[in-house]
Amino acid sequence: MGIYEELQARGLIAQVTDEEEIRNVINNGKAVFYIGFDCTADSLTAGHFMALTLMKRLQMAGNQPIALIGGGTTMIGDPSGRTDMRKMLTREDIDHNAQCFKRQMERFIEFGPGKAIMVNNADWLLDLNYVDLLREVGTCFSVNNMLRAECYKQRMERGLSFFEFNYMIMQSYDFYYLYQHYGCNMQFGGDDQWSNMLGGRELIRRKLDKPSYAMTITLLTDSQGKKMGKTAGNAVWLDPNKTSPYDFFQYWRNVDDADVIKCLRMLTFLPLEQIEEMSHWQDTKINEAKEILAWELTNLVHGEAEANAARDKARAIFAAGSTESIPETVIGEGDLRDGCADVMSLLVLSGLCSTRSDARRNIQQGGVLCGDDKVTDIALSFSADQLRQGVVLRRGKKNYKRIVLR
Repeated sequence: MGIYEELQARGLIAQVTDEEEIRNVINNGKAVFYIGFDCTADSLTAGHFMALTLMKRLQMAGNQPIALIGGGTTMIGDPSGRTDMRKMLTREDIDHNAQCFKRQMERFIEFGPGKAIMVNNADWLLDLNYVDLLREVGTCFSVNNMLRAECYKQRMERGLSFFEFNYMIMQSYDFYYLYQHYGCNMQFGGDDQWSNMLGGRELIRRKLDKPSYAMTITLLTDSQGKKMGKTAGNAVWLDPNKTSPYDFFQYWRNVDDADVIKCLRMLTFLPLEQIEEMSHWQDTKINEAKEILAWELTNLVHGEAEANAARDKARAIFAAGSTESIPETVIGEGDLRDGCADVMSLLVLSGLCSTRSDARRNIQQGGVLCGDDKVTDIALSFSADQLRQGVVLRRGKKNYKRIVLR
């Protein structure tokens, strides 16, 4: 089985431009490919996980990755999947975020001569002369075709700024530039990037009369249709200072039963034969599969020692009567109101729920416990003395937090 066939078997391939050509190129290790990362935060998230593992798989098969840091495109912001305009960052913010990204990527990709390289599109996009750009590539883009692109169509009712409208041209120019200067012949991205990627391929065809290829990967979602990497409305970060290795482990340990095999196929490097055998597991064996998934991914991001520690801590928490290993959320006097804190506030402060509305809904649906008792009163509150002793709240079957006032 070649790498292309493996990507198919793992359910990763969503759309391709020239299937037989792409199959031949990547199976023979001839792809110089790029994936772009707009650095809108100082850490990658679990939502970037699939792109990182894809780069690792392709590099292991002899292909060369280019990790493109979007220092230039981040100054515009991709409208794909957005209902409003992204926050504009300063150049200093973007450069800082780019350095953070590189440190995290190095856990997945091997950089060096003849191996992976990292480039920043600020190096060419920020020096472009606007009139020269219009003359060089503007004639290659049809406004009618651009407006039919999904990334723009979903924004038309709310309003799409001309500022964001340029994003497709910028991303297309990236592919064009990388083709000319780095021999990049292939672009990968999420399925929501298809229109932008076709723009780059067409630009290379029209300006250079050369073939190039594009492939999108299936965006991993949970059974409720949310993008993986978000939980309770918050991102799951790869930076251990933003999401601890234990919380990262727990996120994957708590995926829905319907998603665990999909995640194992798409994100881990376990043999497909082993995963196929696990797909027949039922009942309590499903939890074993989830633990394997969580360990494998925590190991990839944080290393074996942290993965083992997270697994041991999780097992200790769920052992009968064990509470001392439950993760803590520390609150201060400023979080109290009239010397107390209500349960909905604590659910939000601890990250167990994303908003007070989310907390209210979970309580009303019977999904919140305090200790071993189900919480039925949304007005339940705890005194400062109780909180100094520690209050253990649970949302659902596996999400625990011990809230302590200090």
